[in-house]
Formats: sequence, structure tokens, C-alpha cells
Amino acid sequence: MLAAMAANPESATEASDAELAGRVRKGDRAAEAELFRRLAPRVRLYGLRHLRDPAAADDLVQDVLLMTFDSLRAGKVREEERLTSYVLGTCRRMAIGLARSTARRQRLLERFGPELAPAAWTHEEPTLDLPRLARCLEGLPERERTVVVLSFYTDRGSAEIAAELGLSPANVRVVRYRALARLRGCIEARA
Repeated sequence: MLAAMAANPESATEASDAELAGRVRKGDRAAEAELFRRLAPRVRLYGLRHLRDPAAADDLVQDVLLMTFDSLRAGKVREEERLTSYVLGTCRRMAIGLARSTARRQRLLERFGPELAPAAWTHEEPTLDLPRLARCLEGLPERERTVVVLSFYTDRGSAEIAAELGLSPANVRVVRYRALARLRGCIEARA
């Protein structure tokens, strides 16, 4: 590694920020990595100081450096020797924008929050009257009862039931549909 650095006078660790910025403009990924290594801690400290949230500071690092690298690649950074100033200015603008959006969101929540809160869920699950279900199931014709039992008790598919009963799978689905409609009607009927 040291031999490679000695052979290459513009190695990433020896180059200035301006030299690395020029190499980033040309598409050098190693220069991007080195600039990230150098600039990320500064951006994170700025974010921690001004945003007071580690997660927001980490987001700021990603956003600022992504924007910086995109600007470098597009040739939008005029003074590459002042790259650190450019990055800190970008930090300041993004941090102000984040603080504004957070404050706006907080004001909206304070103003409209109680209206947006979901109402307490008071829906109770219907209780199943098992004796009534058993009576309704017994009242079904034998073929419908067999299809329902094989479908829901033994968990078989239409093709398996069709093979066992000598019906087509489509016919099994029709029989099941009609049987379930009759069961629903029987259970919902007032006794």
C-alpha cells in the first residue's frame, strides 16, 4: 500500500480537497470515497449542533454529500479550492430547510392533531353461536354439507373435492357458494 502511494503522488490521502474535487468531476470513485471520509464527520457535527438529533444529522450527511458529489460531477462547483465552504453552506441551507419543515409539521399537528387522531375502535367481534351453526349445517342437503365440510374442516381444494365426489371443480365452487349463502341466511335468521 505504501509503495503504491509512493508511486502515485496524487494518492487519495495526500491530495488536497480541491484536487480530490477535480478528480470527482472526472468520475474518480476513490476520490469520492476519500472526500466522503474527510467531509462526513464535519457535516455530522454541524447536523448534531443545529438539528440536535443523531438520525437527522446522519440524514444531513447523506443529503449534503450526495448533493455535493452531484454538483461536482456536473461541474457546478466553481471554486473547488473552497469546497469545504461550499459543503458547509449546503449544510446550513439544508439544516434550515429541515428545521422549517419540522416546525411546520409540528404547528400543523398542534392545530389539526386532535381532529386527525383516529376514533377509538369500539367494534366488537360478533360471537359465533356454535349450536346454531351446527343445526344450520345439518339442515343443508348432503352434497352441500359434504362440500362445506371437506372445504373448511379438512382444508381441501376444489380439484380434490371434485375428484372425490365425481364433480367438476367449477361445480364444486358453485355448490360451496350456494351452501355458504344458505348457511349465512340460516344463521342470520331470527329464531
